[in-house]
Amino acid sequence: MPITLRPALPFDIDALWALRTVAVRVSCATHYAPEQIAVWTASPVPPAYVAMLAAGGGIVAMQDEAIAGYAMLNVDKHEVDAVFVDPARAGLGIGKRLLAALEQLARQRGMARLHLSASLNAVPLYQAAGFIALRAEAYAHPSGISLASVAMEKVLPPI
Repeated sequence: MPITLRPALPFDIDALWALRTVAVRVSCATHYAPEQIAVWTASPVPPAYVAMLAAGGGIVAMQDEAIAGYAMLNVDKHEVDAVFVDPARAGLGIGKRLLAALEQLARQRGMARLHLSASLNAVPLYQAAGFIALRAEAYAHPSGISLASVAMEKVLPPI
């Protein structure tokens, strides 16, 4: 089945958050404790999601009428806020395509670099896409927990 990309829209938020919850439970379980995963996945949709979508920063990957993954760009912070892929569709290059689309969106908006805080399991995806690890850090998750992560950055080529 082909993968198509489209802008994320406000009515997608619940489905995106449900996909994110499954992705965290499955994909992050190899790097984080069950107690961390439980708190992480119990957190509600952050208010920033609505603002990011309103600013045109969301991209959804569709496969066979289903959401296969999504990515969020915080335009104000020049930050990749999220890249999540349905674990049942892992290995199809969806994350790579979503990242490339976010980079194109960022370049169209005049951004010269992007940064992010990568979960430990996602570091290889970002490295393969050209992001450079800057330092290990403790990400203060909105749920109140601290998650080991890696601060990363990529200089974007001009359009």
